Amino acid sequence: MNDAPLRRTSLYAEHVALGARIVPFAGWEMPVQYTGIVDEHQAVRTAAGIFDVSHMGELRLRGEYASHVVDYLVTNDAKKLVDGQAMYTCSCNERGVILDDLIVYRHTQDDWLIVCNASNREKMSAHFARAAKDHCEFLDESDQTALVALQGPRAFEVLARAGGDAAGLVELKSFHFRTATIGNVRCTAARTGYTGEDGVEIFCAWDDAPALWRTLLGAGKPLGIKATGLGARDTLRLEARLSLYGNDIDETTNPIEAGLGWVVKVEKGDFIGRAALMEIKARPLPRKLVGFEVTGRGVARHGYPLRGLDGQEVGICTSGSPGPTVGKNIGLGYLPAAMAEVGTQFLVDCRGKNIEAVVVKTPFYKRAK
Repeated sequence: MNDAPLRRTSLYAEHVALGARIVPFAGWEMPVQYTGIVDEHQAVRTAAGIFDVSHMGELRLRGEYASHVVDYLVTNDAKKLVDGQAMYTCSCNERGVILDDLIVYRHTQDDWLIVCNASNREKMSAHFARAAKDHCEFLDESDQTALVALQGPRAFEVLARAGGDAAGLVELKSFHFRTATIGNVRCTAARTGYTGEDGVEIFCAWDDAPALWRTLLGAGKPLGIKATGLGARDTLRLEARLSLYGNDIDETTNPIEAGLGWVVKVEKGDFIGRAALMEIKARPLPRKLVGFEVTGRGVARHGYPLRGLDGQEVGICTSGSPGPTVGKNIGLGYLPAAMAEVGTQFLVDCRGKNIEAVVVKTPFYKRAK
């Protein structure tokens, strides 16, 4: 049990003023919804949504050998990044299981920012600090850094109305970032996100976040922007088949079975977990993370057993909910590799009732280019 008091982001008063329902999440008091999960979800798919993700961790490594330390700690090839480019990756332990999934930002060859999940901040801060010792400077900047996500097809229209030099951010390529002034707030904006939509994630000083938040909400009001909570964030990322640490991936899963083999570059040279991951790649996988649609009457939820048609338990649901955009009850879960083919039928044990489901192609939702 962790009895530490729940923390609040610098936007807590903004959430309360907007009538948000606040819940505990990863040691923080966070908004789960404002006007309703489906309403907020649809706003992000059709217009724009703004999220407070200041609970995430920000770790900085600086110095001549910073790039080597980062590359040694992640599975993807950080050496391929250029200044102003970001990369999704995993960080594994020696057994090849996932400590966290991260986004790595290369400011310069000697200056790197790592964004980790809120629930893993202490673990990953210690992990990176140990590796950096005697090699480069390490700073945990999480307490000084706020992070706001602006997502949706009209996100760049919102930025164009926000003032400063934000209108020029539309020129950013995917997974690239640069400094910008949005309204009167100096920020770093990255063309990244966790919703399946276009948009940016915006870093700023902790105390500047309320001004940034109000500027973006004001600029987006005529365009249909909605403040968006963790509930819609979850349904949006699930439709886009984006993994959630603690649900779909954790220290019992490896990137290969989780469908994240594309971020494992064993050919790049040594990194933590490389030998184990090469062994895993060389053998047939016992299980795979699959996307599925519930065809019977029921909703799959995290932790529900998955059963073969004979009723025998064969796997576990890791994420599940109604998909507001796709109009179906969807989920992710681990099934034996022999059952992972699209079209395979199985059962979801929904609180003692076996409900029909079928493995489907993912992502469930993909935005039109």
